[in-house]
Amino acid sequence: MASLRSLIVTLAWLASCTLICTLLSWTLLGPPSWSRPVSRFMVRYTFWLFRIGLGITYEIRGTIPDRPVLVAAKHQSAWETFGFCLFFDNPCYVLKQELTWIPLFGWYLRKQRMVAIDRAGGAKALRALLSTARARLAEGRPLIIFPEGTRVPPGESRPYHPGVAALYQSLELPCVPVALNSGRVWPKPLLGKRPGHVVLEVLPEIPPGLNRKDFVARLSAEIEASSARLLAEGRTAWNR
Repeated sequence: MASLRSLIVTLAWLASCTLICTLLSWTLLGPPSWSRPVSRFMVRYTFWLFRIGLGITYEIRGTIPDRPVLVAAKHQSAWETFGFCLFFDNPCYVLKQELTWIPLFGWYLRKQRMVAIDRAGGAKALRALLSTARARLAEGRPLIIFPEGTRVPPGESRPYHPGVAALYQSLELPCVPVALNSGRVWPKPLLGKRPGHVVLEVLPEIPPGLNRKDFVARLSAEIEASSARLLAEGRTAWNR
């Protein structure tokens, strides 16, 4: 029954989002400021629908930075890819190029001028990443990257990609680690969503100046330890 409810709510969400974004696609003809409110509205709508339909709530711990910084976050589900659009002021995501090819969804990503990476591009792609990232930061936008490069199930981790260290060293900005437990209630399959409480925790920033090895070691240790703790908290609450 829970799987069927998850499927129904998710399909209703997909259909309604497609309809709304199509009706408002005229905003893509103007500057990014036209379509940005559409993205924020859709996130609010998404969180409202899944709260009403499936009982998924959320909480933010710590302080969301209000200045251009490098934000490195755990990535367990689509939840945080939506949420950061709402929690941060005009964020710029570092994302895989293939996402910009998706009809409608990719159009909004391109219009919002995200940093799209050609993951097969090697050194050339890395240079393009750094150049575009500097330009977005100069616009006053926080830069958000998922260091593992893809969604990782709760309780698991993957090596952090070199892009996050390259950005940290090249941009000479503080890095703000973010831990979360979203995958516990919002996994990838359509049938898997279930009632629960998502916690996003903004950790103390890592100041610039560390060497590459020390930075990655500190970043991964802090994000993984905090995400594991949040996951354990969620299990305890679930079992009460």
